Amino acid sequence: MIVAERKSMDELLETLSGYRKVLVLGCGSCVTVCLTGGEKQAEELAGLLNLAAKSKGLDLTADFASITRQCDREFFADIPEDKKLSDYDAVLSLACGVGVGFMSEQFPEVTVLPGLNTTFYGANTADGIWAEYCHGCGDCVLAWTGGVCPIARCSKSLINGSCGGTDKGKCEVDKDMDCAWLVIYKRLESLGRLEDLRKLRPPRNWSTDRGKGVRRLTHAEMVASEQENE
Repeated sequence: MIVAERKSMDELLETLSGYRKVLVLGCGSCVTVCLTGGEKQAEELAGLLNLAAKSKGLDLTADFASITRQCDREFFADIPEDKKLSDYDAVLSLACGVGVGFMSEQFPEVTVLPGLNTTFYGANTADGIWAEYCHGCGDCVLAWTGGVCPIARCSKSLINGSCGGTDKGKCEVDKDMDCAWLVIYKRLESLGRLEDLRKLRPPRNWSTDRGKGVRRLTHAEMVASEQENE
């Protein structure tokens, strides 16, 4: 899931400076799970913005709503009729950066602003804790690293084993973080697959991660089907 955290109130107030009527729009997908972007969080943030505006003497009124996802056109129809985006000076999106960007494209006449900082693709490892497990690099190597991502979980994104800075199984960048390559080694050892680490592999193709512009996924059959139905 995509993990995000809410921007500070000071940053939000600065971002909203000059806007009088704002809609805080929640997103009921990933960011709801990590307790930053759902309907409850949208209502809470709208209330906090109204209180802050009142205490600081700002001409700002915040309302709230929420839809299932802000990255799919089909859910835009779920925006309440009494809260049309065009009726507001700005929309403060509680979606990840994808939702902010997509809504800005779909509603070019509306100012869509980010209320969250998108951080990583992660998993809920314990109550109230999410950890990064995937970088979204476009060239997955988990098949031969025992399901442990060296791009996301190694602070240097090393692909050919650990560096010389490992100390007692911890990373030199963060002493509280396990060395990803030690985790990989132990995982493969437990699976009886240490031979995977001895195989020569070609240099990594980093262009799938960066350097080629916007990445896209196209399902030709789905596109053809939609065109036939038009």
